[in-house]
Amino acid sequence: MINDRLVDAGDLPIAVRDFGGDQPPLLLLHGAGGNLAQLTTLARALRPHHRVIALDLRGHGRSGDAPWTWKAGLGDLAAVTVQMELDRPAVVGHSLGGMLATLWGQRHPETPGVINLDGNPPPTSPDQLPGLPPEKAATELTRLEALFDSMELTMGQPFPTADLPALVEAQRAAARESGANEKLWLEAFRRNIVTKADETTIRPTPETAGTLRTLMKDLDLTDAYTTTPAPTLAILATRNLPAQEPFSDLYTAHRTYLLNQATQAAETNPRMHYLALENASHAMVLEHPEPLAKAITHFLQGKSPA
Repeated sequence: MINDRLVDAGDLPIAVRDFGGDQPPLLLLHGAGGNLAQLTTLARALRPHHRVIALDLRGHGRSGDAPWTWKAGLGDLAAVTVQMELDRPAVVGHSLGGMLATLWGQRHPETPGVINLDGNPPPTSPDQLPGLPPEKAATELTRLEALFDSMELTMGQPFPTADLPALVEAQRAAARESGANEKLWLEAFRRNIVTKADETTIRPTPETAGTLRTLMKDLDLTDAYTTTPAPTLAILATRNLPAQEPFSDLYTAHRTYLLNQATQAAETNPRMHYLALENASHAMVLEHPEPLAKAITHFLQGKSPA
């Protein structure tokens, strides 16, 4: 039985979806701008081996709004763990959720494992773009930062509620083009919508989006990977998203950096592991839910994730 509920995290409610099962518990976390509905297919693939609990991170989906910090996000996970009486849950996260999962592992050596699904801070310096000439790297980083600035300005801005049906139809078309489950795609879209009178907004708010961008830019996972006391698996993308193609050289170079980072950390720390998932982009949760579920389950069972 799938059960939706709100958990009191102190300064806000956290929306959770319990997919059921009597196997070891597993928390499933989405990325920035997403929500728990985007994880449904992966949750179903994991359910034969785990009791899967997905949640809306603060500022997303049906969870409340409150200032975002890494400490606050980890506190929300702790509240869910305590109030749902979960015994040492594994934590699996995509993108922003993957970074949060990695930080959970640093603070909770008792966890059976944390898995980071391509949750990496964006590149911010030429040394994170091996193989690119320094001048080109600096130019591409400036261009990427300008794109992110432009995107941030449009996030969370209100629009007439009368325009919503057209946006829903556009989402239907996007689901079909991606070969995704249309029902789940639309549930995820609608879950972040807030309508008041004649105006509609899409979560997260501009304030939350800006804060998350700063938090991710300032985060360096190298120390977390090399010192984590918990079994940790980083699953890395191996190709660009279509939207990343205008920055193909930058993202290709950054993937080399991320692979080197994970490789060196694994050589230093026996609890750190990594897997470069074949033909996977940053949208790996949508593209490859079954292989991901297999790799996650094998890792948490103490087997090779390959």
